[in-house]
Amino acid sequence: MAAVKRVLGIDPGSVITGFGVIDTDGVRDFHVTHGIVRVAGDSLPEKLGHILYEVTKIIDQWQPVEMGIEEVFVSNNPMSALKLGQARGAAICAGVQRGLPVAEYSARTVKQAAVGYGAAGKEQMQEMIRVLLSLEKQPVSDAADGLAVALCHAHSMNASVSVSVKGANAASAATLDFRRGTGKRRSKRWTSVP
Repeated sequence: MAAVKRVLGIDPGSVITGFGVIDTDGVRDFHVTHGIVRVAGDSLPEKLGHILYEVTKIIDQWQPVEMGIEEVFVSNNPMSALKLGQARGAAICAGVQRGLPVAEYSARTVKQAAVGYGAAGKEQMQEMIRVLLSLEKQPVSDAADGLAVALCHAHSMNASVSVSVKGANAASAATLDFRRGTGKRRSKRWTSVP
């Protein structure tokens, strides 16, 4: 029987950040906890600090060994995309600060892994997460997305990983390629610099 690993999934947001924690043995996934962080603060630096603080608290409380996070979806509003990217960066920093490998997944890849359909709607995601993790009720949308990221990461952990390091002061990065069906997906991994 494979060792059980604890995975944290993050759905970053500048207003609400969703998270989900699961245990996985590579075949079966078990719900641990999920929830949302309502981002507090008046200025952007205060909000980013709050995300960093809260995600660090989640890591310290639940002790995951790996973390997955959703990539920024580029919309028609560049300011929204910029704020979302900064929120995502704060969450990534929390993981790296605690020594977790952090993998990034596109929204389409997360939906494909959780629902089997890359353009699934919010309600489809919520219901499928409820079913997959045997929850009594559907989690709120942002928390369901956090759990979906954790499931996506759990399903990709057995993939082959190649490591490339760029420069002595750069964080080491790895490219994670895995195949499900006919589609090829990529994920970057962030790790702390020794």
